[in-house]
Amino acid sequence: MKTFIISILIWVTGSACLNSQELCIGNYWTEAQGKHHLDSVLSAVTTRTQWEKRAGEIRALLLEGLGLRNLRESRPVPAVRKGAVHEMNGYRVTNMAIESGPGSWITGNLYEPGGKKGAFAAILCPHGHWSDWADYGRFRTDMQMRCAVLCRMGAVVFAYDMVGYGDNRQATSHEVPDAARIQTYNSIRIIDYMVSRKDVDPRRIGVTGASGGGTQSFLLTAVDERVAVSVPVVQVSAHFFGGCVCESGLPIHRKGAFQTNNVEIAALAAPRPMLLVSDGADWTRNTPQVEYPFLKKIYSLYGREERVENAHFPDGKHDYGFEKRQPVYRFMARHLSLSDDPAAMDESRVKVIPVEELHIKVDE
Repeated sequence: MKTFIISILIWVTGSACLNSQELCIGNYWTEAQGKHHLDSVLSAVTTRTQWEKRAGEIRALLLEGLGLRNLRESRPVPAVRKGAVHEMNGYRVTNMAIESGPGSWITGNLYEPGGKKGAFAAILCPHGHWSDWADYGRFRTDMQMRCAVLCRMGAVVFAYDMVGYGDNRQATSHEVPDAARIQTYNSIRIIDYMVSRKDVDPRRIGVTGASGGGTQSFLLTAVDERVAVSVPVVQVSAHFFGGCVCESGLPIHRKGAFQTNNVEIAALAAPRPMLLVSDGADWTRNTPQVEYPFLKKIYSLYGREERVENAHFPDGKHDYGFEKRQPVYRFMARHLSLSDDPAAMDESRVKVIPVEELHIKVDE
């Protein structure tokens, strides 16, 4: 705990010098301004070489803003702590924590296929912000459903807490100034753990989350090339930059005259497969007409336009509901070589575990 506090103080000290004028928060632009930015980029970027130059600038801004410039340095395999194990129908769930750094733990639940031999794909499942604190995060029914189904399809899956949520109480609040840095680094350390497993194929790493979990998904994909497949749900927007400190509390979108947005950050996934899931009730309502065409154009520069898809639900709402999970299962099956057996994708075979049985405690 002491080491963790020291780390937080270092991060806070670094953040104190931020130029608040470089922070792009919430509805930073109008919808028209967001579209204009993407149109301007496409008018200037017409070749793969031109895009890769701009992509390099965006990635450098992202790494500098997140304070993660030293990612290529070697890191030790993370330690883990395990709690209760739940034997389920075709899989098992272990309450587990992964060490991010000395004294800092990423709390969550590990889903592993039962009765099967690897090599398995590995999928990270970060969660978003939901209004009901009695029903949030990795404990939610929708989270348990997608983790269990993806596991039954042949993946090792880790559902994990954001800073200050669930069992991640080493920080007293989610409103930590450097939440974006901490959470992105936590996700990187989860991949470090996954690729250290002999039963995981390091070439088949995926990530998917909704809302703030969608932000975590595209940020991780942008900075860590080990992510092979990305599915950000109800979050990628040309005009909305994320309303939480863990999404837009660091200068990752603007530096001086250089400006980018979350669509361009998501485009750093190209040419790796990516599925955008959007709906008509939030800032992703324009995805079929604005964000998706931009991403298709970027992917076409690699000759891989078919690798980016959009599942849009005009009458849907801001969630990771049943209808949204179905195209995600099919996309993950196709691009991570998972089972597409309807029986494996049948959510009626999943039993929701009571919240009180999913907790994992770490030393404070």
